[in-house]
Amino acid sequence: MDITKKIKIEMLRKLILIRRFEEKVKELYNQGSIIGAIHLYIGQEAVATGVCQALQADDYVFSTHRGHGHAIAKTLDVKTIMAELMGKDGGMSRGHGGSMHLFEPDKGLMGGNGIVGGGVPLSLGGAFSAQYRGTAQVSVTFFSDGAANQGTFGESLNLAALFELPVLFVCENNQYAATTPVKRSTAELNVAGRAESYGLPASRVDGNDVLAVYEAASGAVARMRAKSGPAFLECRTYRIEPHCGIIPDEREPGERESWHERDPILILRRKLEAEGSVEPKDVEAIEAQVAAQLEEAAAFGESSPWPDPEAAHNRSWVV
Repeated sequence: MDITKKIKIEMLRKLILIRRFEEKVKELYNQGSIIGAIHLYIGQEAVATGVCQALQADDYVFSTHRGHGHAIAKTLDVKTIMAELMGKDGGMSRGHGGSMHLFEPDKGLMGGNGIVGGGVPLSLGGAFSAQYRGTAQVSVTFFSDGAANQGTFGESLNLAALFELPVLFVCENNQYAATTPVKRSTAELNVAGRAESYGLPASRVDGNDVLAVYEAASGAVARMRAKSGPAFLECRTYRIEPHCGIIPDEREPGERESWHERDPILILRRKLEAEGSVEPKDVEAIEAQVAAQLEEAAAFGESSPWPDPEAAHNRSWVV
């Protein structure tokens, strides 16, 4: 697949934006500006970026409790995302949802879910909607290796295959279900193989290589738009941060460090510099632009008012 220089640079910027956003959230969380638990996406940026780059504006994305990266990749709206994490009225969900409930239906973001695997069956609703209305839209659901052991996972695969729904199942195999390593929670480590047993075309890719993710997702989405039914993509990646900001996380000595050379930003940057698409000064310029954007987002969140408690009884603003 011939990926244009413009798309490659655009994806590099998204990788950097998601990473620096999460680092900023971690900083603000430790300062007490972020409300509730946070589930950071650091290390997994290539999955959301590569998949969402293959989508159109009106395609549906069903996220997870670890959903900041999905929300940014689909909407690029870091100001309202940051405000939502702060519990402010200027947030995506008017401050009522917080970190795990980022919604923007007008941009196809159908929200996160505090239930592990909860978005998987919901994504079939988006696919049914597109099928009923005869549109070319597709529905995408992100979930983890841990969620693949949830009962509704198999049920959703079966229904999607049975009704030939345009839904792309994206397993972010980040090696951990909360604090449990995948090898201790999953008997068969080839999650994509389960999808094949239901008749879905399935691929396994390096989830830290955004070009590989984008190529696989683009091919799957193109086939679904041609009414080929569902598809499955397993992306092998790694969650650098602990499960969330309030739960201690122990790893084997040297485990995190062994993944540093597989950093999604580093992988793409090296490729683009090797082919002459970017120079170090170009990356520095992107970093500066992102830093300014995130300072503006943090200021927007801090200055936004708290939600009116009475709004909880007023459903007129709910989409």
